[in-house]
Amino acid sequence: MDWTWYLFGFKGRINRAKYWLAGLIIGCWMVFLMLLLFVPIGYLFGWPEKLNFSIENVFAIIDPESYRGLSRPDIGVIIVNVLTMPLFLWVFFATSVKRLHDRGRSGWWIVPFYIVPGLYKQFAERLPDSYWVLPLALIACVLFFWGLIELYFLRGTKWTNQFGPDPLGKEQMQARAERTTKPWDQQSEIEMVPHKAGPPPAMRVNPGA
Repeated sequence: MDWTWYLFGFKGRINRAKYWLAGLIIGCWMVFLMLLLFVPIGYLFGWPEKLNFSIENVFAIIDPESYRGLSRPDIGVIIVNVLTMPLFLWVFFATSVKRLHDRGRSGWWIVPFYIVPGLYKQFAERLPDSYWVLPLALIACVLFFWGLIELYFLRGTKWTNQFGPDPLGKEQMQARAERTTKPWDQQSEIEMVPHKAGPPPAMRVNPGA
């Protein structure tokens, strides 16, 4: 597998299994890099009370309200997020776009499936208490779960679509061939002994007669 294309490319398609694997890779990278950076930054700014490894931290980074009343450990957390988020976001969007392609959808569907619910979650507490806000909450919730089901649980379109061939096509053909093709078992072969030429028993001459 081409890992560069798989993690960083935006063209083509990936199936559900590879998308789940990409999420696991992103999670491991986040834990490793953040812990690695927290060692020097923790000594410089102080250790925070808790570590947050969520990729949704990107919405806190772009929110000016997040920077008010920050302590020194909070500044260290923001620095770590700013340093690590570009890599995580690139891999997340690249794999999500390819997974959307597998579903026959444009990569722009990442906006309603991810960005809209994320922005609502970040700014929900600052919205006014009104019945008009309820439809926004319902829309954000529906979009989030719709995207979750589309990306993680539904099979891609069969055969070739406008974004490329079915990523499961060759794998399924290989598996089917391995199931139907059996190795030659020499022990099970019947050995055919050639018949020796000669007259039938009734026509044989007895030498002693």
